[in-house]
Amino acid sequence: MVQDFFRASFATLFILLSQSIAFSQDELPAWNQWRGPERTGVVIGPAWPRSLNEDSLERSWRVELPPSYSGPVLSDRAVFVTGTENKETEVVLALDRNTGAELWRAEWPGSMSVPFFAASNGSWIRATPVYDGSSLYVAGMRDVLVSLDAETGEEQWRVDFVKELGTPVPSFGFASSPLLDGNFLYVQAGASLIKLDKETGEIVWRVLKDDGGMMGSAFSSPTIATLSGKRQLLVQTRLRLAGVDPDSGEVLWEQDVPNFRGMNILTPIPFENGVFTSSYRNKAWYYEISRTDERFNATEKWSNNAQAYMSTPVVIDNHAYLHLQNRRFTCIDLRTGERTWTSEPFGKYCSMVAKKDLILALDERGILLLIRASREKFELLDERKVSDEETWAHVAVSGPDVIVRELNAVSVFQWRKPAPEDTDRN
Repeated sequence: MVQDFFRASFATLFILLSQSIAFSQDELPAWNQWRGPERTGVVIGPAWPRSLNEDSLERSWRVELPPSYSGPVLSDRAVFVTGTENKETEVVLALDRNTGAELWRAEWPGSMSVPFFAASNGSWIRATPVYDGSSLYVAGMRDVLVSLDAETGEEQWRVDFVKELGTPVPSFGFASSPLLDGNFLYVQAGASLIKLDKETGEIVWRVLKDDGGMMGSAFSSPTIATLSGKRQLLVQTRLRLAGVDPDSGEVLWEQDVPNFRGMNILTPIPFENGVFTSSYRNKAWYYEISRTDERFNATEKWSNNAQAYMSTPVVIDNHAYLHLQNRRFTCIDLRTGERTWTSEPFGKYCSMVAKKDLILALDERGILLLIRASREKFELLDERKVSDEETWAHVAVSGPDVIVRELNAVSVFQWRKPAPEDTDRN
């Protein structure tokens, strides 16, 4: 009997340790940039519960902050957030990932007012920073890029693109999130695409100049893909889509994207040997990228009537799950362009993170949605109000942590361990 007791106790301890180990492994790589480690909005690791109630998702802590639209980024120790304080100063804070305690704070002047419809929502800092393991790179509204020591918050270098290039401050601020690749940063700033040395801030090359006209730099954020055997930057400016050689800056191919007032906002999505995009008040397109010798061409393979707004889709099993201008979700077969279903309306905007067959979507009303990724029908598994404030910033997920950047605060929630049946189904 004693032996049976020890065997049972050891088995229980082993299960608990295995669950704990699974979550600690899942914390790496951390959510270190716009749309996560691979810039796809897709994460790996243990299955999520199929519920958002407090037994499944529990709030760990909440800290009030100056307002911001920037998404949070994480290291294994800290949550990095930005804000615009008193409409005149941009701030960056590192908060302890476990408790929310402030580790350090950096700031600089960053006041400006955005025009038109955007003004009603506030002129807050917009771009999501990027973290490389030792430094944090932050884009300020007045077209500046600042490198900070991630351990101390000490400023390492700063590039003011307005002063450096003689370009105007972009009307809607620096909205595109910086991309890190090896020893270099790529930013859509100074009405162009720019490559910088991450150690020094030195500009290496600048292409796709003056694309935004009087309204300034792009809203979309660049990403990287290999198309037709060539690794390249995928860049959506306010007017067109392009593939750019990351080493030389050579523009490999370009494709005009129909737009309304340059509102090409979502991050272009590489799929197989082409690129998916969609624009406000227009359509959705898939462009196939071909190569003859050293010449690249973009050819429209299909289009449909889906009209995106600001949300970038997630791709699961060859299907894009996209939130639309009309507040509905839709599912698009990326191989054929067929829209397989469209949902009822939700919020104006949703940021989405996917794991296996589940999508976690945060809309700007502070409502978190848990959606099953089905190509046959829209299937909402659960929803929960997680904030009384607006939540325009991209939701972040790292290991057991779900980080929600409210307009004036940040909240960290934690998944509880999924039930065995949830793990089996997922």
